[in-house]
Amino acid sequence: MPWSWRYEGTDGRAVAGPAEQFGSQADAESWIGQIWRELAAAGVTSVALAEDDRVEYKMSLLPSAE
Repeated sequence: MPWSWRYEGTDGRAVAGPAEQFGSQADAESWIGQIWRELAAAGVTSVALAEDDRVEYKMSLLPSAE
């Protein structure tokens, strides 16, 4: 089953992003670890990791408040 990322903007709506597919969850997570800053700079505020249509988890790309 292919893994992919879904991208959301500040309003929670889907935004365009790279249409990459990965053979494993680990490959997808490694890739997002390398590109998340570029996505955040382009206006992506959160991402969701999906295996086919099932969302494994969502995470924010915004800096945490301290």
